[in-house]
Amino acid sequence: MTLELSLDADEDWDSSTDWARLAEDAARAAIAESSYPALLSAGRPVEISVVFTNDEEVRALNAEWRGQDKPTHVLCFPHAEPAELERAATPGPELMLGDIVLARETCAREAEEKGLALKDHAAHLLVHGTLHLLGYDHGDDDTATDMEAREIRALARLGIADPYAPLMPSAGEAA
Repeated sequence: MTLELSLDADEDWDSSTDWARLAEDAARAAIAESSYPALLSAGRPVEISVVFTNDEEVRALNAEWRGQDKPTHVLCFPHAEPAELERAATPGPELMLGDIVLARETCAREAEEKGLALKDHAAHLLVHGTLHLLGYDHGDDDTATDMEAREIRALARLGIADPYAPLMPSAGEAA
């Protein structure tokens, strides 16, 4: 598969991280753990737009598209219809999966609260977002369990620990 990433990272995101590489690796891992792993070997180009921006921009998008006037860590805007995804591994024109938008301040705050590196938390959100673009959801217990399992496996491909595992107390703390 030719994975084409359209990437825009504003100055709020640390320039020492290769966000394009992280986004591509996360998308590939998510696709591998989806119902569409054949996308990785098909000759059809697949495009994902990724925007690394700030809370204010995500708040505005969230208000406009979801009616929620607050920032969130990640927004996903799928473009491919389910029928297109079913035919996605067959030769054809470029398939635009959709857009993923991450909010810097919210991502950084969540990463700090969880004791994670920002790049690892962003990788999780990129995997999560890619799965949304592929039609996965977490609206009920069954779909949430399936989506989380796929995220855990995709993150393991990237060498990132299970983000849903209970936090272990550090040495000297009571369990």
